[in-house]
Amino acid sequence: MDINTLISHPEYLLLVLAPLFVLCMVAEWYWGDKRQHLAESARYKPTEVLCNFVLAGMHQLSDLLTGLLISQLYLMLFAWRLFEIEMNVMSFVALVLAQDFCYYWFHRASHRVRWMWAAHVVHHSSENMNFSTAFRQSLMYPLAGMWLFWLPLVIIGFDPKWVIFVVLLNLGLQFFVHTQAIKSLGPLEWLFNTPSHHRVHHGRNPQYIDKNYAGVFIIWDKLFGSFEKEQQAVEYGITQPINSFNPLVVTFKEWRTMLREVNVAGLSFKQRWRVLFAPPTKQAEKSKH
Repeated sequence: MDINTLISHPEYLLLVLAPLFVLCMVAEWYWGDKRQHLAESARYKPTEVLCNFVLAGMHQLSDLLTGLLISQLYLMLFAWRLFEIEMNVMSFVALVLAQDFCYYWFHRASHRVRWMWAAHVVHHSSENMNFSTAFRQSLMYPLAGMWLFWLPLVIIGFDPKWVIFVVLLNLGLQFFVHTQAIKSLGPLEWLFNTPSHHRVHHGRNPQYIDKNYAGVFIIWDKLFGSFEKEQQAVEYGITQPINSFNPLVVTFKEWRTMLREVNVAGLSFKQRWRVLFAPPTKQAEKSKH
């Protein structure tokens, strides 16, 4: 499959990378489960791995169904683009950087806006960390508004096909940070998101919550004050565990909780707005009182 085919059909990219993903998971499983060189939280537990793969399938189906509508919106906005950008090596590098910048703000919003957290919490709900965790995604991302964060790239003048390709490339590269097998990447830790940085992001330790939102480059976290170095051992998961391996429960539990709270009788419009869009930590603190 050549690059032109991948650009015309960017959804094929993850299929092309799939054999490498499988190879990495087999190697990690052998190193952790068979040789027992990794922590218990890195082990491949069949029930959870199955849940992760079902969630991935649901996520991909949702993306395919909504992608048709979203791609039409992108094309419509591309007709009103600000600049004519010819794709070459320099413009591709610029697009990779710009998309990663947008991804940082999407990811940060997914932790600080409850409506978006209701989708993203699926990825964080596992109390384990291995390569299969990367597949733990939500079918609700289109409803949560993930696609909105790539609109500026299209409006600037990047071809929607290239934008979607780089979005998927970014997500594909993030597969490799979901592991406990790699402790440090040395000097690369200064510039790139690495397994160490991303383990912090998945931690529910107080000092790790809402840190290291990076996609590919950790520089955004360092610039915008959300960087935290891995020091204390990471406790994986969320502060209010879902306690289920049922993909439907994992997907919809936070949505059900949020919608139940917003429909409580007697709330003002401002209170209902806060239930939907305030940081999820505010709601968690409120539920303790």
